[in-house]
Amino acid sequence: MEPLLDTLGRPLETLRISITDRCNFRCVYCMPKEIYGRDHQFLERKELLTLEEIARVTGVFASLGVRTVRITGGEPLVRRNVEHLVELLHAIPDLEIALTTNGSLLPQKAEALARAGLDRVTVSLDSVDDADFRALNDVDFPVQKVLDGIDAAAAAGLPVKVNAVVKRGANDDGIVALAEQFRGTGHTLRFIEYMDVGHTNGWRLDDVVSSDEIVAAIDAVHPLEPVDAHRPDETARRWRYRDGAGEIGVIASVTKPFCGGCSRARLSAEGRLHTCLFALKGHDLRGPLRLGASDDELAGILRGIWSRRSDRYSELRTAETSNLPKVEMSYIGG
Repeated sequence: MEPLLDTLGRPLETLRISITDRCNFRCVYCMPKEIYGRDHQFLERKELLTLEEIARVTGVFASLGVRTVRITGGEPLVRRNVEHLVELLHAIPDLEIALTTNGSLLPQKAEALARAGLDRVTVSLDSVDDADFRALNDVDFPVQKVLDGIDAAAAAGLPVKVNAVVKRGANDDGIVALAEQFRGTGHTLRFIEYMDVGHTNGWRLDDVVSSDEIVAAIDAVHPLEPVDAHRPDETARRWRYRDGAGEIGVIASVTKPFCGGCSRARLSAEGRLHTCLFALKGHDLRGPLRLGASDDELAGILRGIWSRRSDRYSELRTAETSNLPKVEMSYIGG
């Protein structure tokens, strides 16, 4: 099959699927309570793609070259019967299925997810200091329960990655502690440069702890050496500990953007296709899907959208573009 390429020659290989805009955390950089309070109107159930609709659309994406699917949210484990969705996706040939979660529900869900066919899990954990973590999630959730969730996933046989968003003045003093928590465990730790994706008062470089700073902080205590990338579309630059205790990665979308290799599409919970994390608008797939479009017709729509894609927001980011309206991270899954 000829690869489906966008205008910059980038193939369509990865699909991130948000299955809910709801979350049981109120992380201060993602869903702050002043925006997502008790009166906030989340999507109604009828607006969400059903699990069967998600699986059908994913099958069409797979026919066009997608080989990796990541289930996201909001918090995907708050969606009822998420295990059944994993089963449906597992039935699609040659598809790797990953899931990103805050880890709070993994102790109850990990074994069922593994049985359903999940291949790996990524847990968002921004600090291992309990007070800092409770402040960041803003619902007073203890860090130990997330660590228990990571252990549950590993016990169920799921490879685990841990993602930590680093924001200056919020948790940057805990970089080394995070590294030490997961050194030698077999889990991969990835740090993510903080970026404002929508609701706060504009993106500010002052908030960003650069990848160079992150690596230097760890290297000063536990010496590191760079690792070559496996694939051209890898989001994380990787380093390994010189003593063999594993590796870390840094997703440097602010200081070292990687748009040139981006092969990811994003599907929102109500069926809008976004070709960039920072895209202002999505393309409606729910409408054609519910109006009876065939798989061939859906594939034609997707080909048309991807073949016109030219997004490279992170490479073009400036002080001006940072203030443009953007889709919320909690809505599109990051």
